[in-house]
Amino acid sequence: MSAAAPLADSESAALRRRLIQWLRDQEGGAGSTLRRAGMLGAFAGALVIPQAWFLAYGIALVVVGGATLAEALPWLLPVPPIMLVRFGITQWADRMALGGAIAVKGHVRAALVRKLQALGTDYVQARSSGALATVVIDGVEALQPYYARYRPNLAVLYVVPLAIAAVVLPRDWISGLVLLVTAPVIPLFMFLIGHGTERLNQRQWRKLAQLSGRLLDALRHLTTIKLFNAAGREADSLARVSDEYRRTTMSVLRVAFLSSLALEFFATVGIALVAVLIGFRLLDGMMGFGVGLFALLLAPEFYAPLRRLGADYHARMEALAAAEGVVAVLEASEPRRGTGEPSLPEKIAISFEDVAFAYGETPALQGATLALEPGTVTALVGASGSGKSTLLSLLATQRVPHGGRVVVAGHDLASISPSHWLQQVALVPQRPYLFAGSIRDNIRLGQPDAPQSAVEAVATSAAIHDFIMSLPDGYATPVGEHGHTLSGGQAQRLALARAFLKPAPVVLMDEGTAGLDHALEDDVGAALARLARGRTVLVIAHRLRTVQLADRIAVMEGGRIVEAGSPSELGAADTRFARMLRADEEAAWAAT
Repeated sequence: MSAAAPLADSESAALRRRLIQWLRDQEGGAGSTLRRAGMLGAFAGALVIPQAWFLAYGIALVVVGGATLAEALPWLLPVPPIMLVRFGITQWADRMALGGAIAVKGHVRAALVRKLQALGTDYVQARSSGALATVVIDGVEALQPYYARYRPNLAVLYVVPLAIAAVVLPRDWISGLVLLVTAPVIPLFMFLIGHGTERLNQRQWRKLAQLSGRLLDALRHLTTIKLFNAAGREADSLARVSDEYRRTTMSVLRVAFLSSLALEFFATVGIALVAVLIGFRLLDGMMGFGVGLFALLLAPEFYAPLRRLGADYHARMEALAAAEGVVAVLEASEPRRGTGEPSLPEKIAISFEDVAFAYGETPALQGATLALEPGTVTALVGASGSGKSTLLSLLATQRVPHGGRVVVAGHDLASISPSHWLQQVALVPQRPYLFAGSIRDNIRLGQPDAPQSAVEAVATSAAIHDFIMSLPDGYATPVGEHGHTLSGGQAQRLALARAFLKPAPVVLMDEGTAGLDHALEDDVGAALARLARGRTVLVIAHRLRTVQLADRIAVMEGGRIVEAGSPSELGAADTRFARMLRADEEAAWAAT
C-alpha cells in the first residue's frame, strides 16, 4: 500500500469522527426528547420478558401438566394487556422520536439559511445553486431517519438483549451462552459492511448534488437552450449525469441489501441453533418444557434490536454522507462583518474613501473616492466593467472592501451590523426578483404592515397603479414566481414601488428606469425626484438619459471615480461625460 493510502484512510476516519460528533451536537434541546423516546422503546422491548413468561408457563400447564383452560387462564390473561401496553408505548416512542427529529431538522435548516445569509452573495454565486439546494433540502431531510430511528433504537439495543440474556442465563445457561456468543457477529458484520458503504454514500450524495445543479441550470435557462437549439445536447448531458447517479445508487442499494440479507441470516442461524439445542434437551428430558419454551420465545426478541439496528445502519451512513455537505457550508469562513448598531440620523451622508476591491486577482475598484450628500441623486456612469455595480454592492453590504473604507453618517460601514444598516437602505436591482404571491405582498416586502393607501400611493408614483387596477384582481393579483406574469418594465416599476414604500433614508438603484419607454421614464423620474427629498440616492445609469434625473454625476473608469459634478458642469466642458453623452446621442440618432 502506498504512503498516500494510509493518510487518506486516516483523514477519512478523522472526518467520520467529526461528522458523528456534529450529528450528536445537533440534538440540542431535542436530545432529551430523543432520549425519552429511546427509554420508552427500551421499556416496551423489555416488556416482552413478562409476556413470554406468562405465555410459556400458561402453555406448559396445558401441554405438560394437562391443566384445563380455566386453570391456565390466570397465566394467559395478562398476555393481551401486556401486548397492548407494548404497542401503545412503542407508538408513543415513535411519535416522540419523530417530533425530536423534525425539531433537529428545523434547527439545522435555519442554521444553514442564516449561514448562507452571513456568507453573502460571493459564496452563493461561486457555487452551484442546485448543489446548495440539495444540501439545504435533501441533505437536511436525510437526517430524519438517523434521529427518528437510529438514535432512539440504540437505547433499545443496549437494554433489551442484555435484559433477555440476564433472564435466560440462570434458567438455561446453554441458550443464554448461544445468544451471547452469536450476538457480537451482527455488529461486527455491520462495521465491516459500513466501512465500504460510507464512501459509496458520499459518492452518491456528490452525484446527486451534481445532477441537481445541472437540472436547475437547465430549467432556469431553458429559453436560452431552446433559442440556441441545444435542447438535445442538454438532454443528453442530463441523461449522462442521471445514469451516473443511477449506477451509484444501485451500488449503495446492492450493499444495503447484501448487509440486510447477511444480518437476517446470522439472526436466523442463532435462533435456529437455540431451537435445536432446546429440542434435543427436551427429547432427552434434560430441561422442562416451560423453561425451553420461555427461552425459545425470547430468542427472536433478543435478535430483534440487532436486526433493527442493521436495517437502520444505512440511515446512519446516509446521514453521515449528507452531514458532510451541511458541515462544509456551516464551517465556511464568513467575511468580516461589523456588529455595531449606532443611532443613525434621518439624513445620511455617505463617502467612499480610497476604496479598493478585487475579484480574485482581478481588481474591480482601485482607490475609488466619492461623496453622496443627503437629499441628492447621484448618477454613477461608466463603461461596462468600470466598477459601478461593485461600488453599489459595497454600500449594500453584499461585499466588504479590501482597502479603504465606506463612511456612513460618520461611521465606518465595516463596523456596523449589516442587518442594522440594511434597515436604512431601499434597493432597486437591475433585474428585480418578484416572489410568488400577490402584487400587494411584493410591494410591501420591506414594509409588511403598510396600509393599502400607502401601497397605492407608491404604485402611483412608480407609474404602475393604473396597470394594476386594470387587472381582474387588482392588487391581489398573483404575479407568479420570478414575476413571470409581468413584463420587464412592469416588474421594474413594481420594484420601484417596493423601494419607495420602505421608509429608508438611503436608496440604491441599479438603473431603476431600465425597461421603460421615454414617457414612463419621465414619470418615474419625476417621482424619483420627489422621493429623493431628504434621502441619499445612488443610481447606476446604464442609459445616459437617466442622468437627467440626477443632481450630481460621477464617472467611473478603471475602478476609479475620474470625474464628478453636476450634469451642466460636466456636459458643458470637454469631459469624458460629455463625450459619452455625444456618443449616446449619435447612437440614438443613427437608430432612428
